[in-house]
Amino acid sequence: MTELFGTTRNVVKGRYALLTPGGFVPSSLPGWEKAVCYVLISPALGAGFSQLLITLDRDGKCAGNTGANQYFVYVLEGSASVLLEARNHRLEPGGYAYLPSGQDVQIASGAAATRLLVFQKQYEPLHGVPKPAGFVAHEREVKGQPFRGNEDLRVQALLPAQPGFDMAVNIRTCPPGAVPSQVEAPVMQRGLMVLRGQGLCRLEADWHPVQAGDVIWTAPYCPQWFVAMGKTPASFIYCEDVNRDPM
Repeated sequence: MTELFGTTRNVVKGRYALLTPGGFVPSSLPGWEKAVCYVLISPALGAGFSQLLITLDRDGKCAGNTGANQYFVYVLEGSASVLLEARNHRLEPGGYAYLPSGQDVQIASGAAATRLLVFQKQYEPLHGVPKPAGFVAHEREVKGQPFRGNEDLRVQALLPAQPGFDMAVNIRTCPPGAVPSQVEAPVMQRGLMVLRGQGLCRLEADWHPVQAGDVIWTAPYCPQWFVAMGKTPASFIYCEDVNRDPM
């Protein structure tokens, strides 16, 4: 069914935003060539990080240096190669790379219309703790764990739970009807993309239907809750800040 002219599910408020693919607007970003770049979340919205969606042509690429930021690059569709420590690593859908701050970056598309989700966050050093090294992995290598004791909800922690990391990137999978035990109001800000399925999301006191491709930003202490709807599980990937004193 075609949406009526002038209607949208997009919502931007002071403490959260819901952004849908129909409202994404492309832009150009330094270092990305033969690429369509969408800045989904950024400090302009009030976030302390950026969340990008990049679509690469078959010969699209990124070259540069991460500078003060760390990158988390996740392959949504297609394939890509990432140069890390003088070695090329091929990433398929579900594959990802963590690139620390100060790291030279070379990412090359391996297929037409390769889609990447990229989280960028300025790295906050922790005194006496070494900065994490870059690495590549795949989500299938990460075993899902019960979400706060709920066996029906599973969380895959894609980054190690080590104090050197000041951000976490997780995938949460929710079977239809599996209900979280609480409405969360975490100190962490979050950036999220729905990977599969659909559901109903509470943000503050508002209720929103969401589906694959939708993006959500929440500020610290924003009440939030999600339940999957329909006949298939829903999964979403999200970034949040961790392991640092809020003062």
